[in-house]
Amino acid sequence: MRQAGDAGGTAVTISRYLIREIAAPLVAILAVFTLLFASYSAADFLSNAVNGLLPMHMVAALIALRVLIAQEVLIPISLYLAVVLALGKLGGGSELTAMFALRVHPARVTGAVLILSACLAVVVGSLSLFARPWAYGKSHELSKVAEGMLDVTSMEAGTFYVGQDGRQVIFLGRRDGPHSPAGDVFVRINKGDHTEIMHAEHAYLLPPEAGQTGTRVLLRGLHIYEIGRSDGGADQALTAGSFVLRINASPPEPPAYSALAASTARLAASRVPADIAELEWRLSTPVSTLLLGLLGIPLSRTRPRQSRYAKFGAVILIYSAYYMLSSLARTIVQHGQMPALPGIWWVQGLFGAALLIAVYAPAHYRKFRHGPG
Repeated sequence: MRQAGDAGGTAVTISRYLIREIAAPLVAILAVFTLLFASYSAADFLSNAVNGLLPMHMVAALIALRVLIAQEVLIPISLYLAVVLALGKLGGGSELTAMFALRVHPARVTGAVLILSACLAVVVGSLSLFARPWAYGKSHELSKVAEGMLDVTSMEAGTFYVGQDGRQVIFLGRRDGPHSPAGDVFVRINKGDHTEIMHAEHAYLLPPEAGQTGTRVLLRGLHIYEIGRSDGGADQALTAGSFVLRINASPPEPPAYSALAASTARLAASRVPADIAELEWRLSTPVSTLLLGLLGIPLSRTRPRQSRYAKFGAVILIYSAYYMLSSLARTIVQHGQMPALPGIWWVQGLFGAALLIAVYAPAHYRKFRHGPG
């Protein structure tokens, strides 16, 4: 009984050790990928913020939402690479060989990877089914609000700025810096039967009004030109000492329906191809996490004295093929060119079969080579 208990305790210790060895590079890789993705998103959003097209206080929220959405892809690939690196390191250092010499069955290694992959699959599945639609919905809402909040304080001279509905265009001739008054300002406003072109010597941003949307700008030294669009329309020229211009005064329209932001329950009740493709994608992410985690085991095998990075090119190519095929299958289903079954599941089936071959083919080859004895 003591020997059985000692063996069970040793097995648990080894499983914990393997999980710990995989978790360390997993956290590091995921942190690097998240930082790189956040930096890429920040570069995209900050360019709009600097140009006055996106208020600065919304940039952090949009970046955080985009990073949250990306975790359903970043976590599986981080796990996949971590398994390859960790097991490759253990194999290269002969630690796995020592474990097997101590009668630790190779299934113990697979079990440890499976436990970690299953835990992460639950996390990824929760992100895909619940956090993903919420994050997309919030992102669409913020984008709509941002369209109606042209940041006048960040506008630079020499650039054209277009309002929410495209009817207002603003051009600043000169400006000393952010929050400073602008000079030589041109504004074009398209109205029902005519176009108004304004030229002001100076423009000042006014504080927002309570309960009002949009931005107020005080124009001084103003000349207004009204140009009729219809035949026979009268053109006028006016001069005013000052005028308050309201930019994007109308409240933003609610975002249109998007399968990306729809709840999982709504997608499950829909028969629209785009909704089916989105639902299958969400359901496939935990399967992909399990599949990629286990796929890292055979790919981590190296020959004696071979670098653990020797197969890294093949590892990246295999993941790239998996991701591109999954995206292609999703697009095909989305356009109604493939039914819900097999839908996008043929990709998981294909790589699942490849995993079985990679795991069991070497054993069968050795058995065939050396005979049944």
